[in-house]
Amino acid sequence: MNTIHNVVIIGSGPAGYTAALYTGRASLEPVLFSGLEPGGQLMITTDVENYPGFPEGIMGPEMMALFRKQCERFGTIIHDTQITQVDFSARPFRLWAGDQEFQAKTVIVATGASAKWLGLESEVTFGGYGVSACATCDGFFFRNKEVIVVGGGDTAMEEANYLTRMCSKVYLVHRRDEFRASKIMQDRVLANPKIEVIWNTGIAEILGEHEPHKRVTGVRLMDTRDGSTREMPISGVFIAIGHKPNSDLFKGVLDMDDVGYLKVQHGSTRTNIEGVFACGDVADSVYRQAVTAAGTGCMAAIDAERWLEANAHDLGA
Repeated sequence: MNTIHNVVIIGSGPAGYTAALYTGRASLEPVLFSGLEPGGQLMITTDVENYPGFPEGIMGPEMMALFRKQCERFGTIIHDTQITQVDFSARPFRLWAGDQEFQAKTVIVATGASAKWLGLESEVTFGGYGVSACATCDGFFFRNKEVIVVGGGDTAMEEANYLTRMCSKVYLVHRRDEFRASKIMQDRVLANPKIEVIWNTGIAEILGEHEPHKRVTGVRLMDTRDGSTREMPISGVFIAIGHKPNSDLFKGVLDMDDVGYLKVQHGSTRTNIEGVFACGDVADSVYRQAVTAAGTGCMAAIDAERWLEANAHDLGA
């Protein structure tokens, strides 16, 4: 017979690991499934300088290794595998990792979100070395430098405006001749003297050096009307074409918005199913920071602990 776990956490990263830390310290013996990318988006981040407690900064993978070690210290069992199917229609909840079934009284979803990329090999090559999908995370490294933002929606407008606080010049590259962003966001960008829009243009290639230090040095731009190309020197490239929450597993099961972000009750991490909680970037389309993800991971753990206590009689505990 399967063990019925008090808490199963789906996903790692700051949210999942923090939920595990808190539920572990509450003696709930959490089981965490780290997924295909243990550690989440921070595993492809180089210097993290905006997380409290690390005055000299820390490498993203190193930070996630510390999170994981702290969880394991308090008894979290971690499976480096992916949950591939869930059944939340009855309690205990049933979850599968391939052919192996697990059962849980509560579930915390912390599957995160993934930045949408252009699909260039050079994006991967220079990821964390001049290519970023988060201006708030990495803009500081480009102080007094010229950068490019790619996109035409509200995300791109927000990133471009934010980057003008530290960058000497921001080029906004868009493949069409009009933005799809809200008018107020467009107006702010078009009125900003430090932003120059490059219309009808895409990035064909990101150029850079590998030695002595890997870094972006420029881009090859392509005119979307006639296919002509030109090279442009630049220090950084910010891809701002949106994020996709990793919520496909829960379609038709948990309430989500049109994009796929899981809906939670205001001021909590509770989903539409009693005993299932969501935290981190899979439920956050606004902030998308490691520290906010960790905060909601804490909230989910406390919500789950209180729910288990309130429903102990019904759960046979």
